[in-house]
Amino acid sequence: MKPALRILVAAPRGFCAGVDRAIHIVELALKKHGAPVYVRHEIVHNKFVVDSLRRQGAVFVEELDEVPDGAPVIFSAHGVPKAVPANAEARGLDYLDATCPLVSKVHRQAERMVEQGRHTLFVGHARHPEVIGTFGQVPEGAMTLVETVEDAENVVPPPGPLGFLTQTTLSVDDTAEIVATLQRRFPDILGPKGEDICYATSNRQTAVKAIASRCQLMLVIGADNSSNSQRLREVAAREGARAFLIERADRIDWAWFEGVDTLGLTAGASAPELLVQEVLDAVRGRFDATVEEVTTAVEQVVFKLPRSLAA
Repeated sequence: MKPALRILVAAPRGFCAGVDRAIHIVELALKKHGAPVYVRHEIVHNKFVVDSLRRQGAVFVEELDEVPDGAPVIFSAHGVPKAVPANAEARGLDYLDATCPLVSKVHRQAERMVEQGRHTLFVGHARHPEVIGTFGQVPEGAMTLVETVEDAENVVPPPGPLGFLTQTTLSVDDTAEIVATLQRRFPDILGPKGEDICYATSNRQTAVKAIASRCQLMLVIGADNSSNSQRLREVAAREGARAFLIERADRIDWAWFEGVDTLGLTAGASAPELLVQEVLDAVRGRFDATVEEVTTAVEQVVFKLPRSLAA
């Protein structure tokens, strides 16, 4: 007989509207132009998704100089510095921007900070594509990166008015602590009108909190370079579960399940539901599993496609 196992599946989980839009842009561009269609950087941080698009004819490159003249090119959901589309236009490339609209909103906020004469303290992770893209929207020296509470305690910005913005895929709790530190040190600092951390990141972290304290083991499906997936693992661990980030079912270490009677399961915003079902099938193969979906929010957000593809 298989041992009994209760599985709590977080909802919402998996694809967000920005990821769904970006993938759809690549698929529609392939239908419109035919293969190959070039994509600068991974369209989203998920190997399964990238490999699937590659099989359809997408070619992933690091920089525009790898794109042949006259070929269509797409910019990833994480956003790009202004210099990238400017370079594409200078070469006469037909490009599509798959930047998530919520990341684009942060770009516009950064530009407004500059227009107001404010130096921006940007809360985010160094070298993440979204951070690189946001810094590339403003003149050099107009923003300072703040990664931790310690950074917030020690940062010395230039004299004058200040503002702060944040990456969209951060830990809600960590970011709140960093922002509170900045606001204590700089009482006149101006923040965004709305929350910069996107709805999907926040919702998925809330869903994990709802189940992680009820299980001994938590599996988060997502890529190592996916910021929002890494944050889900951290949130689960803080709630008391042993938490692991896996790309798909074949990465499960079954030794993790020793002494476990309740498993928590979720997926980062760039992980497709197919991989969730794959993990569930793998677990059912070894356990007499009962599955309960725990819903903390219902998402109905849809982002418009670029006009050239909307038809």
